Amino acid sequence: MANFQTDSRIVLTLDAGGTNMVFAAMQGGKFIIDPITLPSNANNLDLCLDTMVIGFGSVINKLKETPVAISFAFPGPADYPNGIIGGYLPNFPSFRDGVALGPFLEDKFGIPVFINNDGDLFAYGEALGGMLPETNARLAAAGSEKRYHNLIGYTFGTGFGIGTVINGELNRGDNSCVETFCLPHSKINGVIVEEGVAVRAVKRVYGELSGNPDHGLEPKDICEIADGTREGDREAAAKAFNEMGEVAGNAMATAVTLIDGLIVIGGGITAARKYIMPGLFKSLRSKLHTLSGEDVNRVQMNVYDLDNEEEFAAFARGDSRRIKVYSSDREVTYDPQKRIGVAISKMGASTAISVGAYTFALDQMDKSSRQ
Repeated sequence: MANFQTDSRIVLTLDAGGTNMVFAAMQGGKFIIDPITLPSNANNLDLCLDTMVIGFGSVINKLKETPVAISFAFPGPADYPNGIIGGYLPNFPSFRDGVALGPFLEDKFGIPVFINNDGDLFAYGEALGGMLPETNARLAAAGSEKRYHNLIGYTFGTGFGIGTVINGELNRGDNSCVETFCLPHSKINGVIVEEGVAVRAVKRVYGELSGNPDHGLEPKDICEIADGTREGDREAAAKAFNEMGEVAGNAMATAVTLIDGLIVIGGGITAARKYIMPGLFKSLRSKLHTLSGEDVNRVQMNVYDLDNEEEFAAFARGDSRRIKVYSSDREVTYDPQKRIGVAISKMGASTAISVGAYTFALDQMDKSSRQ
């Protein structure tokens, strides 16, 4: 697709939360107006849809040019290609029985509407304008010939979200149901992994380890305790984040084994990266065993921390060598080391999701025009 950073087309965006909705517009991958915030009215379908019409209409009134599309993320299950939201939506209970949101907005504004999962758009934004191109640029600067084309994006927050981009294309699956929250928890049998990788997990584990389950603290507070800048059980605080990392890393090991690409992580909890990442890398670098007793790496690639300069240097260097072509004087470059890297988002989840929404709309419109 064309460079989204120089694209002159305007796309309307929405940050849809259960309490508030934030409406804006993007051009060239950047917001061009002050956002408009309105209460979501998520419990009342009529009011909620009216809010969307008012919000997008207010943005249009601020623009000097006509927008070409609406594109945004919506929390929860959906038939995203057809713009239908429905199913279990704790933050938007009025959508439970199925709402043709995309077609409704298309009828109101007369422009294409694209709706996606927030984890998908996070990964797409990072693949086109964030971690993936940044890593390839760093590899080029280091003189490495290695380049990456696949990306797995994870969001740590109230849930455990995932998105995958393969060769520049967002993988939405055949059922708009690429999910990670329902994988098994590696430490609690029969429980979903999201119970170990979310805001509630850090709070629960800190409460259990500190002996104070009714502490009323948020992850930010618990991180401050781990740092020693707030009163509390420092060891329990650090262990709560470390366990989250271990559980997340186990789920990531399954995904990266199947996708084979870089991993980027976003979300506010990543502010506690120094406590989360050791456990995460411990899981990704762990071993399993065959019945004959042979050790097998949990992930078949070497796993590098791309936010660590020494590890990135080793990642870029690999094990490149020159080998001779049989029955010839010619030599070719051979690097037998399989490797992937993990990094924290530099864009931030919110920006990456917005960039993902913007670029997805432009890409879909460009594909339609070529057909």
